[in-house]
Amino acid sequence: MLGIETSCDETAAAIVVRDQSGRGSIRSNVVRSQLDEHAAFGGVVPELAARAHVTYLDHIIAQACREAGIALADVDAVTATAGPGLIGGVLVGLTTAKAVAAALNKPLIAVNHLEGHALTARLTDQVPFPYLMLLVSGGHSQFVLVRGVGDYERWGTTIDDALGEAFDKVAKLLSLGHPGGPAVEHIAKGGDPKRFRFPRPLLREARLDFSFSGLKTAVRLQAEALAPLGDQDVADIAASFQAAVAEIIAVRSRQALEQFAGLFPGEPIRLVVAGGVAANRTIAAALEHVCAESDASLVVPPIALCTDNGAMIAWAGAERFALGAKDGLDFTARPRWPLDLDDMKVATHGS
Repeated sequence: MLGIETSCDETAAAIVVRDQSGRGSIRSNVVRSQLDEHAAFGGVVPELAARAHVTYLDHIIAQACREAGIALADVDAVTATAGPGLIGGVLVGLTTAKAVAAALNKPLIAVNHLEGHALTARLTDQVPFPYLMLLVSGGHSQFVLVRGVGDYERWGTTIDDALGEAFDKVAKLLSLGHPGGPAVEHIAKGGDPKRFRFPRPLLREARLDFSFSGLKTAVRLQAEALAPLGDQDVADIAASFQAAVAEIIAVRSRQALEQFAGLFPGEPIRLVVAGGVAANRTIAAALEHVCAESDASLVVPPIALCTDNGAMIAWAGAERFALGAKDGLDFTARPRWPLDLDDMKVATHGS
């Protein structure tokens, strides 16, 4: 399977093999980051991202084939992210995949970017269904019950900012640079996480939704109150913000695991974490503690497969292809595409 991923600011392509037993292996996984293109703007500029995808995608695909030791004509199917994401970038990847599929007379599999994250643990750890996924990235923060390929139930999501977006905005506020997640985590190591008691929005509510906008506003107000900020002030604000986030994630995860246990009594409890924020060690430690308390297994794929990459798209396409799914060349790119829509069902895609 050739997998193409261009939904945000990584231009990525990969070759993944799925054998008859359902096990997968990654033959190549090439990712070109666009950090340099966007660094001056403090965030991703959609038009610049799309232009970079146009410039580099053909070369990335060729490199993925070289590293895998195969010719492009040898793939069994072509998979690409068809949404959700920045629509300009999604169009570049999906259109390229359509062109390759048409030229080589190969099946096309249009992949939901979130499904790529949801199924990665089956590639890396052979996790059986059902399991619970926590996706925490720059664009998404949600709990999803994964019952099977194409069978998803969203239990909670953010009502405003995604967690990665909140990290980026706090980093920009504190002049820490982009990307914000690693920058905040680095500076927080020298800070006091108890100096400021920032709010934990929605935690008194039973629903599994997140809200980070109010927390971000509290950080801004505290920074303004202390201005001009000294180095220790910045470190303490970052550490206190990170502590608030970790507590929010821990409380919500505990609730979600209890809900899973009630729905599947006697079934092993597994929490799969995906998205770039999974690399944050404070959040990871909080999740490890919660899973230990809940008698649950915590599965975190290697960080290179938690962030956006072509291998996860190729694997999701392979899982669908094995069930007989394929898509027409008229499949439309989608800026929004929730996992729990009926058209995620494999039977409605396949032939």
